[in-house]
Parts: sequence; C-alpha cells; structure tokens
Amino acid sequence: MQHRADGQLSIPLREADAGARLDRFLAERIGLSRSDARRLLAEGLVLLDGRVRGYADKGLALPPRGVVQVRDARGRRDLQVREPSASSGSERDAGPGLAPLRELARGPGWLVVDKPAGWPVHPLRADETGTVLNAVAARHPEIRGVGDEGGLRSGVVHRLDVDTSGVLVLATDDVQFARLRAAFREHRVEKVYRALVAGHPGEDLAPASGEWGPETELVLAVARHRPAQVRVVDDAWRRRRPGHPARQRLRVVERFARASLVEVQIITGFLHQIRVTLAHHGHPVLGDALYGHALYGDGTTLASAARRQMLHAARLRFEEIAAESPDPDDLRTLVDALRAAES
Repeated sequence: MQHRADGQLSIPLREADAGARLDRFLAERIGLSRSDARRLLAEGLVLLDGRVRGYADKGLALPPRGVVQVRDARGRRDLQVREPSASSGSERDAGPGLAPLRELARGPGWLVVDKPAGWPVHPLRADETGTVLNAVAARHPEIRGVGDEGGLRSGVVHRLDVDTSGVLVLATDDVQFARLRAAFREHRVEKVYRALVAGHPGEDLAPASGEWGPETELVLAVARHRPAQVRVVDDAWRRRRPGHPARQRLRVVERFARASLVEVQIITGFLHQIRVTLAHHGHPVLGDALYGHALYGDGTTLASAARRQMLHAARLRFEEIAAESPDPDDLRTLVDALRAAES
C-alpha cells in the first residue's frame, strides 16, 4: 500500500470492501473528494486487477478480493493510502438503502428527501449501488418503474449534482410524476440554494442590505460530456446553435474577509447553473474544482478548505409540497471557521 518507483499506488481489497462504490472507495482510501476520484477515472488512471476502469465505472460495486491501483501519471506524489474508516465498505454499500436517508416531507404519490453530498441521485447501470434512488426504492418499492424513463431513473423528477446536498423530490406514482415533471419544466417550483462563494458579490448582483438582487440571465451550453462541463456562451455562439437561458436571483446572507455566504433563487434550471454562473461573475463556489480555484486568505486553495463544492439545496416549495433542509455539517463547519477568522 505504497508508491512504486513510477508513482503507482496499490490498495488490496478486503472482504469489508465488497459492494462499495469504486469512486467512494477511492475518495475515502486516498483522501480525495468524490469529484477528484471521478477525475482519476475519467483520465484512465485507475485499474482494478490490472484492467483500466473509466468514468462509466464510478458506481461499480467492488469485489471482496483484488487490487485497486492508481497510476500517478501526472507526477503527483501527494496521494497517500488511508486506513479504512469503520463506516466504509459493505456496511454502507453492500445493498441499497443501508445508509441513512432522511425524509423531509411526504404526500400521496410524492416524497422529499435530504440528499447527502457525495450521493448520485440515480444509478447509471443496473449493478450500481449507493445512490439516492437505491435507498428510496428499498423503503418505497412502489417507486420502481414510475415515470416515462422508468428503470434506472424511476420516479426521478429533478436532479442535484453528486456533490450538492439538500432537498430532492421524487414521485412514487405516475400521476404525480407527470405533474411534478411539468412543474419543474415550466419553472413553477420555487427553489432556494445556499452557497459559500469566493469574494463579495457586487451591488449589480446583490444589494448590501441583504435583500434579493435583480434577476440576472446568462445563456449556457454543455461544453463537454462525461464528465459534464457547462459554459456561458455569447451571441456569436447562439447564432450557430441554441443555448439555455439561466435566470436566477442572489442575496448575501453573511460576508467574511474573502468569502460570502449567499442564497440563490433559481428561476430556470440547467445543469451546473449556479456553479457556472457564479464562477462567471467572479465568485466561484468554495471547493468547486471544476469551475474555479480561487484563493482564500493565507494562500491555500479553496479546494483544501472545502472537500466538495459548498452548495446546498436549502428550500423547495410547490403547491402543497414544502420542504427545508438545514445546512449540512461540512457547510456549517466552514462557516464557523470563517467567522472565527474574523474575530
């Protein structure tokens, strides 16, 4: 379990690792964020028993025996194998729904859960475990097959990024699925996110009074698939192909020396919308390795201060559905650290 001369790490699997997701195993055993673990997979730097595993294998359930290897092709020597935690391995991932998943609200044909950071919303393959949908289906088997996509996306009416936490709505019958999908598609669902961002948004985005700022609009397009990346596009780009208008409002909850706690009200919704638009305005979400590595205070990168993007789906409301998720522990801890630095 150490670097070879060529910088390759080798991690023997144990019985307790059986069923663990490959990306989660990598993150926990070599001290990476889930996003960074997936980046290693996307770059072809991970092998299982000598066979290269790619991005599509991120949810692969590990066998009870074998060796996971990480190539250090970029010359890094900072990757170190960690001792497995007591909660890792099959206790968490051997079967669907074994890890705790908190319900925030429930009604006829619908369910709102508090999605933990690091959990994909749904599997991409039949053998993938450790997703929100796996856990929900274990408790609510009626969700299986619900919706026009069925199967691997049963009951999923909207999604959150893997490393984004918070309020997530699912439908457990087809009538509510159609109703809720229409509401999200037509932008009739009120959604508010909380985020820690680099710097201080200006008056053009959010007034100093803490009130909601003006509605802003940017046009987005997918620049890359697997792993996905989105960018802001200009008029010249839009003349050649369509874009996706992204509209939202911002308010500042608390300002720190070089960062701000903000809330974002989504008016439209598109992949990575909050992350890419805030980065475009010069205020990337802390810990967002994809859209910005701003510096904080003593020169350490934000990625080292925040192990994942500090973005949390805090509140959601639509007709009789209303749910609120408190800030998760990692977000609260970082906010407390920023406050302490001010004193």
